Amino acid sequence: MKTALLLVNLGTPASTKTRDVRAYLREFLSDPYVLDIPALARWLLLNFVILPLRPRRSGKLYQKIWTERGSPLLFHSEDLRDKVASILGPKTPVRLAMRYGEPAFAKVLSELQAEGVERLLVFPLYPQYALSSTETAKARVLEVLGELGWQPKLQWLAPFHSEPEYIECLARSFREGLSAEGFSHVLFGFHGLPERHVKKTDPTGQHCLKSPSCCDVACGANKDCYRAQCFSTARLLAQRLGLRPAQYTVAFQSRLGRDPWIKPYMEEVVRDLGKDKVKNLVAICPAFTADCLETLEETKLQIGGEFLKAGGTRFDYVPCLNSRDDWAAFLASKATRMMQD
Repeated sequence: MKTALLLVNLGTPASTKTRDVRAYLREFLSDPYVLDIPALARWLLLNFVILPLRPRRSGKLYQKIWTERGSPLLFHSEDLRDKVASILGPKTPVRLAMRYGEPAFAKVLSELQAEGVERLLVFPLYPQYALSSTETAKARVLEVLGELGWQPKLQWLAPFHSEPEYIECLARSFREGLSAEGFSHVLFGFHGLPERHVKKTDPTGQHCLKSPSCCDVACGANKDCYRAQCFSTARLLAQRLGLRPAQYTVAFQSRLGRDPWIKPYMEEVVRDLGKDKVKNLVAICPAFTADCLETLEETKLQIGGEFLKAGGTRFDYVPCLNSRDDWAAFLASKATRMMQD
């Protein structure tokens, strides 16, 4: 059975130009898994509030992180694809697709169909499950396969937020990314979500966000909860690094709009840490597997600046796994085991 591996990430604008950022935001925010409000309200908000103003502002932010190779998210993902392909060998095609932007699912999947692929391993590169990342990627893959009239055997990589090999990759990257000055506190930063997103994953409707400790212990009600999985990743990584609870903080970034998002909010956390006389703060973002606008501009620059303004003396950022050899080996090992099942 000819098998191919499809690596999936979120996406990026084609350039920092306003028109390209607008096209990307239009596709991204038109997704009902992301902006989960009634269709008419979503269309009105997008076309009369967001798209007239935000693309220009976002383009200026992307300019701060853009490189000679273009978008960090894209070229790190391409490098990862190439490394995984070199491990698996020529008999297993490895492709990359983005949920929004290029390379698009339609083109990549049609090429794999033409190559005679019979089994498709789909690896969403999201450690924690979320409707707006994991689930929408699955939905889009199935939609495109239906349009192509193609029915390969499908196998999906499950969220890997607590897998020992993934935690070890993070631990190594943390140690290697530390400056000589060390640290006095660690910030585990995760992308935020509206509270309604995580509440939707609670099948009981009685557990999610009903108490401050709802994410502390895994149970049936929070098995698909993004927030609970983020805290699980942080606890496991802290244990692997030998950190005491008082030595690290979990926080969530990228809050937008007036609706409540999952807490604690990162900008508030770093201000408090600075005021509490934490001097050397190091941040790592284990919800992201490749550096992007949220990690390089928002966390490294904005959040780091907030910490220093609040009284901190040093802020360091540990890069994402990007195309590290051990991260590529982890994915290749997962694919090999799935092909042997």
